[in-house]
Amino acid sequence: MTAYIIRRIIQLPITVFGVTVLIFLMLQVLSPAERAALYIKDIPKNENQIDRVIKRYGLDKPIHIQYINWMFGTTDQETGQRVGGVLRGDLGYSRTGREPVIDLLLRRFPATLELAIWSFVPILGIGIWLGILAAVNHNKWFDQLARLFSIVGYSFPTFVFGLLALMLLYAKTGWFPPGRLSDWANQIVLAPAFVQYTHLNTVDALLNGRFDIFLDALRHIFLPIITLSYLSWALLLRITRSSMLESLRQDYIVTARSKGLSRRDVINKHARPNALIPVATVGGLTVVGLLNGVVITETIFNYPGLGSAVAVAAVSLDVLTVLGFVLFNASLLIGANLVVDVLYALLDPRVRLG
Repeated sequence: MTAYIIRRIIQLPITVFGVTVLIFLMLQVLSPAERAALYIKDIPKNENQIDRVIKRYGLDKPIHIQYINWMFGTTDQETGQRVGGVLRGDLGYSRTGREPVIDLLLRRFPATLELAIWSFVPILGIGIWLGILAAVNHNKWFDQLARLFSIVGYSFPTFVFGLLALMLLYAKTGWFPPGRLSDWANQIVLAPAFVQYTHLNTVDALLNGRFDIFLDALRHIFLPIITLSYLSWALLLRITRSSMLESLRQDYIVTARSKGLSRRDVINKHARPNALIPVATVGGLTVVGLLNGVVITETIFNYPGLGSAVAVAAVSLDVLTVLGFVLFNASLLIGANLVVDVLYALLDPRVRLG
C-alpha cells in the first residue's frame, strides 16, 4: 500500500508540470506588451510603464526562462525584491476584482465550496440509492422510471434547468431567492460579534447558534444545489445501476444465494460493497467536477462564488483571473485524483497489489 501511494505521489510533479506548461503557453498567445499590460493596475497605461514591467518580469527573455520566472519568480533589478512566481502565490492582479488574483480566489472559494458540499448530499443520496434500487428491481417499473429520470437529467442543459427553477420557485412563489444571504442576515454575518470559523455560512451560523441565519442561507442556496447536482446524480445513478447489475451476476452472488442467505443479506453484504468500488472513484471526482458547473449556476442565481467572478472576468477579458481560476481548479482536481486513487486502493486490494 505504501509503495502504491509513493508511486502516485511521484507522478504528481509530472502532472503539475504538464498543467502549468499548458497554462503558460496560453499566455504566450499575447505579445510581451500585452502581457505586461495585465500586470499594471493603472489605466491608461503608458509605454514607459509597459517597458518597465517587461524588464521587471523578464517578458522579453527566451521562453524557457520566462516559464521559470513565471513559476518561481524573478528578482527586480531596480529594487532587488522577488516579484512574480506562481509557486509564491503571485498570479497577477485581477482588474475585475481590483485585488490580487490569489486573494480573489481565496475570498470567493468558501462560497463555492459550500455550494459543492451541499450539492454532494443529493448526488450521493439520490444517485447511489436510486441506482441500487433500479438494479435490484431490474426491468420492473421502478427500474424503467429511474432510467427515464437519469436520461432526462443527463440530457437536460444546466442553464435551462436553472432558469426554469428560478422562474417557478422564485419569480412565481418567492420561496428561494437568489444570492447568498438576505440583507438582514448579511449584516449580522459581517458584524464583529459573528465569528466566521469556516466562512461557510450554513456551518458558521450553527456554530454561532444562529439557526435563523442557517435557514436563510439554506433557503438561498437551495436552487443552486438542485441545479448543480441534477446532472451529477443522474450520471451516478446510471453508473451505480450498471455496476450493481454486474455485481449481481457474479459467481459469488450465486454461491451466496445457494447457501440460503436472505435476499437482503446478499444485496447488502455481498453485492453492494463490490458494486460501490467504481462508484467511489466517480463520486470522489464529482466533488471537484462540480466546480466546472459553478460558472453557469452561480451566474444564473447571482451567487457570489468563484464561478460568478470568473464569468465577469471572462466577459471583461480579465485574462489573469481566468487563468488563475483554471490553475486553481486544476490543482484541486490533481489533489482529488490522488485521494480517489488511494481510496480506490483501500477498497479494492487488486489495485494496490496489481
